[in-house]
Amino acid sequence: MATSVRARNGGGSPSPDAPPSPSPAPRPGARRTRGGPSALRRRLYRWDLKATPYVFVAPFFLTFAAFGLFPLLYTGWLSLNRVELGGDPQWKGLENYTDLADSEFFWNALGNTFTIGVISTVPQLLMALGLAHLLNYRLRGRGFLRVAVLAPYATSIAAATLVFAQLFNTDYGLINTALGWAGVGPVDWESSKWPAQIAISVIVTWRWTGYNALIYLAAMQAVPRDLYEAAALDGASRWRQFLSVTVPSIRPTILFTVVVSTIGATQLFGEPMLYGGSVGISGGSGNQFQTLSLLMYEKGWVTGALGQASAIAWVMLLLLLLLGGVRTLAAHVRRTKQGG
Repeated sequence: MATSVRARNGGGSPSPDAPPSPSPAPRPGARRTRGGPSALRRRLYRWDLKATPYVFVAPFFLTFAAFGLFPLLYTGWLSLNRVELGGDPQWKGLENYTDLADSEFFWNALGNTFTIGVISTVPQLLMALGLAHLLNYRLRGRGFLRVAVLAPYATSIAAATLVFAQLFNTDYGLINTALGWAGVGPVDWESSKWPAQIAISVIVTWRWTGYNALIYLAAMQAVPRDLYEAAALDGASRWRQFLSVTVPSIRPTILFTVVVSTIGATQLFGEPMLYGGSVGISGGSGNQFQTLSLLMYEKGWVTGALGQASAIAWVMLLLLLLLGGVRTLAAHVRRTKQGG
């Protein structure tokens, strides 16, 4: 009887106490089956994870391509053609650029852009640096002063330029009146080259000094106070602290403002055009303060030579790229010397 029961257990259904038998191994060529809805959800999740960042940044790139990259490339193509308003373009190659090289108006505008840029940018940044240094100390009404120095930046270019044009008027301007009290004869601030450029530079300096001062002030407030305390313990005066602590600490900010101010000086347009009045587009009666931007506008919309205007625009771009390359090279050389 025991033998029959044992045989029946061995050959029939497995005993409840026996361990479960392992599942058979899959064949090498067999494919695993996946659930339809869950696999689709996983696939959509991966697509969402990869595509969402591109969707968020796509509006910027689309806007840049439509209003930045396409005009830049199209202007470069126009600079290689002879294009008149209302006419078809004619391929000219580099002829527009060679015409600029032979044009005395172009070299005059380039020189005016350089001189106005220098006599407006250098005093502007120096005064902004000193003003920020004063505002960095604890003064009464410091908040009001910070708002006040930014007021010129918020003023309309047209309003500010018209006011300064009246101040620098040759016949009844306040500047010539004050010079007359000091025994100095009247200065022709409109028709003379250097007085006109100085007047335009004063407008630019007045408008942008406060803006740069606040940028410098923000950088100065990030300088650790421990450096000033250590310098004071060593007997350094405030002037020495400014030269040895403040200026080296905010050097990247100074370089940033130099680059931005240089770009703005190269693109100077509104102030000289409004200051010159009826002859503002040509930069005065003798082109004494015509900048590259004014020359580009005159070529494109007064004479209708869009090809030459596009060539001037690309020359301005190349000049800015050249200045940026020189700055990058100078920074690299300085880092190399400091590292060596």
